Amino acid sequence: MAKDIRSKIKNYQTPPFDSHFPNQNQTRNCWQNNLDFHRCEKTMTAKRGDVSVCEWYRLVYKSLCPISWVSAWDDRRTEGTFSGKI
Repeated sequence: MAKDIRSKIKNYQTPPFDSHFPNQNQTRNCWQNNLDFHRCEKTMTAKRGDVSVCEWYRLVYKSLCPISWVSAWDDRRTEGTFSGKI
């Protein structure tokens, strides 16, 4: 399983189709992958697991989200005013 994830990350080019987000507007997909990455990172850190399995979510949201959104979300997360549940 881990080798499969690592090979997908290594060969990553663009996010694949996600049936949860079938429309052209990928804003929700961007938001959800950002949340999933930080949730995964938090969980794996708490379990003292390998955080690299969360890398897929980071790659997807980095390719879908505008940089200004990501930096604003990161700023809010550090300030403690982020609206998402992580």
